[in-house]
Amino acid sequence: MRTTWRPAARSQPTLGASMTPMIDVVFLLLIFFVCTASFQPVEALLPGDLLISGAGGAGVPQEEQPPLERVVIRAEQSGAGVAWTVNESPCPTDAALRALLGQLAGIDSTLPVVIDPDRKVELGRVIDGFDAARSAGFVDVKFAASVE
Repeated sequence: MRTTWRPAARSQPTLGASMTPMIDVVFLLLIFFVCTASFQPVEALLPGDLLISGAGGAGVPQEEQPPLERVVIRAEQSGAGVAWTVNESPCPTDAALRALLGQLAGIDSTLPVVIDPDRKVELGRVIDGFDAARSAGFVDVKFAASVE
Protein backbone atom coordinates (compact mmCIF):
# COMPACT_ATOMS: atom_id res chain seq x y z
CA MET A 1 0.00 0.00 0.00
CA ARG A 2 1.34 3.22 -0.99
CA THR A 3 0.89 6.38 1.11
CA THR A 4 1.08 9.88 -0.22
CA TRP A 5 3.62 12.09 1.24
CA ARG A 6 2.38 15.31 2.86
CA PRO A 7 4.49 17.99 4.33
CA ALA A 8 4.21 18.38 8.06
CA ALA A 9 1.60 20.96 9.03
CA ARG A 10 3.28 24.04 10.26
CA SER A 11 1.57 25.72 13.09
CA GLN A 12 1.19 29.42 12.43
CA PRO A 13 1.30 31.66 15.47
CA THR A 14 -2.00 33.41 16.23
CA LEU A 15 -2.03 37.09 16.98
CA GLY A 16 -4.02 36.53 20.10
CA ALA A 17 -6.56 39.38 19.79
CA SER A 18 -9.47 39.57 17.42
CA MET A 19 -10.25 42.91 15.77
CA THR A 20 -14.04 42.49 16.01
CA PRO A 21 -14.42 43.64 19.66
CA MET A 22 -12.20 46.66 19.00
CA ILE A 23 -14.31 47.69 15.99
CA ASP A 24 -17.46 47.28 18.11
CA VAL A 25 -16.04 49.58 20.78
CA VAL A 26 -15.08 52.20 18.17
CA PHE A 27 -18.60 52.19 16.71
CA LEU A 28 -20.15 52.47 20.18
CA LEU A 29 -17.95 55.48 20.94
CA LEU A 30 -18.87 57.05 17.60
CA ILE A 31 -22.58 56.60 18.29
CA PHE A 32 -22.14 58.03 21.80
CA PHE A 33 -20.42 61.20 20.55
CA VAL A 34 -22.94 61.73 17.74
CA CYS A 35 -25.86 61.38 20.16
CA THR A 36 -24.39 63.75 22.74
CA ALA A 37 -23.23 66.41 20.27
CA SER A 38 -25.08 69.71 20.31
CA PHE A 39 -25.99 70.97 16.85
CA GLN A 40 -27.46 74.27 18.04
CA PRO A 41 -26.01 77.58 16.87
CA VAL A 42 -23.84 79.44 19.34
CA GLU A 43 -25.87 81.94 21.37
CA ALA A 44 -23.50 84.78 20.64
CA LEU A 45 -24.44 84.52 16.97
CA LEU A 46 -28.17 84.91 17.58
CA PRO A 47 -29.66 88.42 17.30
CA GLY A 48 -30.89 90.24 20.39
CA ASP A 49 -28.22 89.98 23.06
CA LEU A 50 -29.22 90.78 26.60
CA LEU A 51 -27.38 93.88 27.79
CA ILE A 52 -26.75 94.30 31.48
CA SER A 53 -26.44 97.98 32.30
CA GLY A 54 -23.93 98.99 34.94
CA ALA A 55 -21.96 95.74 34.89
CA GLY A 56 -19.10 94.62 32.71
CA GLY A 57 -19.25 91.36 30.78
CA ALA A 58 -17.29 88.31 31.79
CA GLY A 59 -14.08 89.14 29.97
CA VAL A 60 -15.90 90.64 26.97
CA PRO A 61 -15.25 94.35 26.54
CA GLN A 62 -18.38 96.35 25.81
CA GLU A 63 -18.24 99.18 23.36
CA GLU A 64 -19.15 102.55 24.77
CA GLN A 65 -21.38 104.45 22.37
CA PRO A 66 -22.43 108.06 22.66
CA PRO A 67 -26.18 108.46 23.31
CA LEU A 68 -26.73 110.07 19.90
CA GLU A 69 -25.48 107.01 18.07
CA ARG A 70 -28.20 104.64 19.22
CA VAL A 71 -31.96 104.52 19.60
CA VAL A 72 -33.23 103.97 23.14
CA ILE A 73 -36.86 102.88 23.54
CA ARG A 74 -38.22 103.15 27.08
CA ALA A 75 -41.51 101.59 28.09
CA GLU A 76 -43.35 102.61 31.26
CA GLN A 77 -46.70 101.45 32.55
CA SER A 78 -49.21 104.28 32.60
CA GLY A 79 -52.72 103.38 33.63
CA ALA A 80 -54.05 100.62 31.39
CA GLY A 81 -51.51 101.21 28.62
CA VAL A 82 -47.82 101.66 27.99
CA ALA A 83 -46.11 105.02 27.53
CA TRP A 84 -43.31 104.74 24.97
CA THR A 85 -40.36 107.13 24.86
CA VAL A 86 -37.86 107.07 21.98
CA ASN A 87 -34.67 109.05 22.65
CA GLU A 88 -36.52 111.29 25.12
CA SER A 89 -39.37 111.90 22.59
CA PRO A 90 -42.73 110.68 23.94
CA CYS A 91 -44.88 108.39 21.79
CA PRO A 92 -48.37 108.13 23.29
CA THR A 93 -49.60 105.30 21.04
CA ASP A 94 -48.20 102.25 19.28
CA ALA A 95 -48.88 103.89 15.92
CA ALA A 96 -46.79 106.92 16.93
CA LEU A 97 -44.01 104.58 18.06
CA ARG A 98 -44.02 102.75 14.72
CA ALA A 99 -44.07 106.04 12.78
CA LEU A 100 -41.12 107.50 14.71
CA LEU A 101 -39.12 104.27 14.42
CA GLY A 102 -39.87 104.21 10.69
CA GLN A 103 -38.48 107.73 10.33
CA LEU A 104 -35.35 106.86 12.30
CA ALA A 105 -34.80 103.66 10.31
CA GLY A 106 -35.14 105.70 7.11
CA ILE A 107 -32.21 107.83 8.28
CA ASP A 108 -29.96 104.97 9.42
CA SER A 109 -31.24 101.44 9.97
CA THR A 110 -27.83 100.23 11.18
CA LEU A 111 -28.13 102.12 14.47
CA PRO A 112 -28.35 99.83 17.49
CA VAL A 113 -31.71 99.87 19.24
CA VAL A 114 -31.89 99.30 23.00
CA ILE A 115 -35.26 98.50 24.56
CA ASP A 116 -35.35 99.50 28.24
CA PRO A 117 -38.68 98.41 29.77
CA ASP A 118 -39.90 99.22 33.25
CA ARG A 119 -40.41 96.20 35.55
CA LYS A 120 -44.18 96.74 35.59
CA VAL A 121 -44.60 96.51 31.81
CA GLU A 122 -45.98 93.18 30.61
CA LEU A 123 -43.70 91.01 28.48
CA GLY A 124 -46.16 91.03 25.57
CA ARG A 125 -46.03 94.82 25.38
CA VAL A 126 -42.20 94.76 25.44
CA ILE A 127 -42.27 92.29 22.55
CA ASP A 128 -44.58 94.72 20.71
CA GLY A 129 -41.82 97.33 20.98
CA PHE A 130 -39.27 94.79 19.72
CA ASP A 131 -41.54 93.93 16.77
CA ALA A 132 -42.03 97.62 15.99
CA ALA A 133 -38.26 98.16 15.83
CA ARG A 134 -37.68 95.08 13.67
CA SER A 135 -40.54 95.90 11.29
CA ALA A 136 -39.22 99.46 10.94
CA GLY A 137 -36.01 97.96 9.52
CA PHE A 138 -33.61 97.98 12.45
CA VAL A 139 -31.34 94.93 12.57
CA ASP A 140 -29.47 95.36 15.87
CA VAL A 141 -32.20 95.31 18.54
CA LYS A 142 -31.18 94.53 22.13
CA PHE A 143 -32.75 94.52 25.58
CA ALA A 144 -31.36 96.38 28.57
CA ALA A 145 -31.59 94.94 32.05
CA SER A 146 -30.57 96.35 35.40
CA VAL A 147 -28.69 94.35 38.02
CA GLU A 148 -30.23 94.57 41.46
